[in-house]
Amino acid sequence: MTALPGETPGTGGTDTPQDAVSPPDEAGAQEPTADADPASDGAGAAEVVDPASTEAAEPDAGAEAEAANTEGATEAEAASTDAEGASADTDTEGAGTDAASPAPELSEAQAELAAQRELRERIEQRKAAKAAPIAAGAGLSGTAADLLAAVRAVESGEKTGSAFFASPTPAQAPRRPAPAAAQPPRTPAPQAAPAPQSASPEALDAVRAVLVEGGAPEALARPAVGALGEQAGELLRTDPWQLLAVPGVRPEQADGFARALLGADCGPDDGRRTAALVGWVLERAALQGHTALDAGDVRAALAERAVNDPDAAVLEAVEEGVALLFQEGGDEEPEETEADAAETDGGGLAPDADAPGEPARILLGLDRYALAEESLADGLARLVNTCEKAADWAEAAAAAPSPSAAELIRTTAAAGLVTHSGGEAARAEPAALIAAARGLGLRAFGAAHSEDGRRRLSAATGDPDTAVTLAGLLSGAQGPGRDEDGALALDLLVVLDAPQLDVEGAAVLVEALADGARLVLSGDPGVLGSAGAGRVFADVLAARTCPQVVSRTPDPGPIGELVSGIGIGELNQVDAPGKEVVIVPVRDAGEAVHRTVQLVADSVPRAFSIPADETQVITVGHGGAAGTRVLNDALKQRLNPGPGRFGGFDPGDRVVHVPAPGRAVPGVVRSADAEGLHLDCGGVPVVVPQERVESSVRHGWALSAHQAAGMRWPAAVVVLPGDAAQGLSRPWVYTAFGRGERHLSVVHGVDQALPHAVAQVPAQERTTRLRPLLEALPTPDAAS
Repeated sequence: MTALPGETPGTGGTDTPQDAVSPPDEAGAQEPTADADPASDGAGAAEVVDPASTEAAEPDAGAEAEAANTEGATEAEAASTDAEGASADTDTEGAGTDAASPAPELSEAQAELAAQRELRERIEQRKAAKAAPIAAGAGLSGTAADLLAAVRAVESGEKTGSAFFASPTPAQAPRRPAPAAAQPPRTPAPQAAPAPQSASPEALDAVRAVLVEGGAPEALARPAVGALGEQAGELLRTDPWQLLAVPGVRPEQADGFARALLGADCGPDDGRRTAALVGWVLERAALQGHTALDAGDVRAALAERAVNDPDAAVLEAVEEGVALLFQEGGDEEPEETEADAAETDGGGLAPDADAPGEPARILLGLDRYALAEESLADGLARLVNTCEKAADWAEAAAAAPSPSAAELIRTTAAAGLVTHSGGEAARAEPAALIAAARGLGLRAFGAAHSEDGRRRLSAATGDPDTAVTLAGLLSGAQGPGRDEDGALALDLLVVLDAPQLDVEGAAVLVEALADGARLVLSGDPGVLGSAGAGRVFADVLAARTCPQVVSRTPDPGPIGELVSGIGIGELNQVDAPGKEVVIVPVRDAGEAVHRTVQLVADSVPRAFSIPADETQVITVGHGGAAGTRVLNDALKQRLNPGPGRFGGFDPGDRVVHVPAPGRAVPGVVRSADAEGLHLDCGGVPVVVPQERVESSVRHGWALSAHQAAGMRWPAAVVVLPGDAAQGLSRPWVYTAFGRGERHLSVVHGVDQALPHAVAQVPAQERTTRLRPLLEALPTPDAAS
C-alpha cells in the first residue's frame, strides 16, 4: 500500500477510472490515454517491411504473450491492501541531469521543492487560523467567500448567474527592475541525490502505534509523517481519513482504518470522511493533469463513494478550506453578498450548478494549484506590460538564417511574452534568436527540459554558456545566477519544450524573472503534455494574450514527413529508401519483446552502425507483458547480464533516475560503495544513497513516451503490443515516433488501432483556470 517515493504524480489523463488509484510502476509516470477502436478504419500505415527481408528485423521465436498494461492501466495487484503505492506513475518529462552547485549550495531538487514550499506557506498560514469550529461559510474570506455566497444565491434563485463571477483581476505586486550586472555563474560539481526529509523517531513511533491499532501496515509510518508532519500520529487518531493524504492509500482502505479506530462513531457521511474524499478526488484529478474539476464531477465521485449528500459534503469541504470554489463564464464583477443570505433549504449546490441557460460553470480546485495559476497569470501579464517595446532589432532580423527565425526576432523585439511553435527543425529558430540577442549585448539564455535538449541547443547556438536546463537554471547550478533582489540575471529567456511546463513549475519560473525581461515559450503543441498538473503552453496559446510565431520550417526526411502527417491526424505511407522507417509486424506481446531485443542488439547496429546504447525503446506502459519492466529485464539479459549486486543493478546498466517529482533523468551505472549507487547522468556524476536506490532508480533501456518527451536518440524502437491499443492517442504516437533522429522501428501489433488513434483520438482535455485568468488580465499590447 505504500507508494515508492521515486514515483511521481501527474500526467494528462489515464485509462484508469478517476476514483481508482493506480499502482506504482517504473520511476516515471502514467500517460494520457483514450479509447481506440482496433476495428476502425483509418489512414494507411507507414510502409510495412517484412522482417524476414530486412536487416532491421530478423525472425525468431517469440516469448509467451501476456496482457499488456496500457499507459497507467490499473494492475491486478492494486486491489490488495498491501499493494504498493497509488501515487500514479507519471511519465516524467525526461529532464536531463543538471550540473550541481558546490556542496554548500542546495541541490536542484531541493531548490525546486523549496520554491514550491514558499508558495504554499501562505496557504498554511491561512489554515493555521482554523483551530476552532466555524459556522457555515465563515471559514472563507475575500474572493472565496464572495464566490461561495454568490453560488448559493444563484442556486437558490435569488440572483441570476449573469450577475456574478467574472474573474477578478489579481493585483500586481511591485517588482524590481532587471539588474545591470549579474552574479558569475557557479561552477558545477558532482552532486548527491537529495535525501528525503528526516522524521523524528518519536513521530514515527507514534504513527506506527496508530497504524497498528487501525490495522494498517507499519510501512506507512514514514510516508504518513512526510505527508502530515510530525503530529501525524495525533492527527490520524482524531481524523483517521487523513490517511488518504498518504500516496497509495485508497478510500476503502482508509474506511477500514477509520472503522478500526472509531468503531460505531464513523459513518459514510462523517464530515471528516467527506472532506478527505473531496481532497482525494481533486488530488486524483491533478494526477491526470487537471488543476480544477467541475463541481458536478466531484459530487458524482462522492456519490460513488456512498456519500448520501454530496452537495453538503462539497460545501463543507469548501468551508473547511479543503478546496476552493470558482465560477467561470459570467461577464460581470461579483457583487457583495453575505453567505447567510444565500443559504438554501437543502444547504447544498444545485444539481446543475446553474440556472437554465446560464453559461457560468462552477469549479472546485486545490489551493496549491489555484495559487499557482493566479500567480502565473499575474506574472505573465507583468512581463507583457513591462518590457521595452521600442527595441530595434531590425539588423539582427535581417541577418537571421531563415524567414521564421527573422519573424521570431522581430516579434520578440516588441513584446515581453512570445509563443513560438514548431517541430524539431524549428528549434533552430530560438537558437538564432538567442545568438542575435547576445550579439546586441543582451543576456540571453535558452532553457531546455532535459540535458539532451540542453546539448542540442548548445550545438545550435555554438555557445555552451547560452544553454541550461530548466531545473539547473532555477537551482542556480547553471546559467547566470541571481541578482541582489533574487531575480534571474538575464534579459531574455527562451524556454524550449514548453509543453512540458506544469503550472507550479511555470509559476516559480515566471516569479523569478525581473520586470523588463522577455520570455519566449517555444515548443511543439503536438507532443504529450506535462507530467504535472496544468497545460501552460496550450492555455497561453488559447488565451491569445501575446504574439504567436508559428514556424514554417518542416522536419526533414522520412521520419519528419511521417511525424508531420501524424500531427494533422494522418498516418501516411512514406518513402524510406534508406530504411529510415521500418514496420515490424508481430502477433503477440511475447514476440514483440523478442523482436525488440533483436532490433536493439543486432539489426539496428548492423544496418545503421548505431550502437545499442544509442537506441531507445519506447512502449505504452510500465506493466504488462511488453511494458518497460519486461522489456528492461529482457534487454539487460542480452546487453549487460549480471547478478544485480548493487540493489539489482550492475555497472554498465542503463537506468532512469527520479531525483524529484516530475523529473526522469537517464543515466548509466558506474559503481557502488558505502555512499550509494554512482551514476553518470549525461556527463554529470550523481550519487544515489543506498536507501533511495530501490525507490528512485529503474532500468532505462525502455521508457514510456512521457519519460522520453524532450529527448531524442539516433534510433528509436517503438513497441505497440496488441493489447496496448487502449493506450494510444495522437499525441502519444506523435511523441513516440518523433524520438528517433536517423531511424525509427515500429514493433507493430495493434493492427487498425494505430491509424484509428492517429485520426480520431486527440489529446485528453485538462480542466484548468489559467486561460480565463489570462483573458481577464489587462494586456493592452497582446496580439490578436
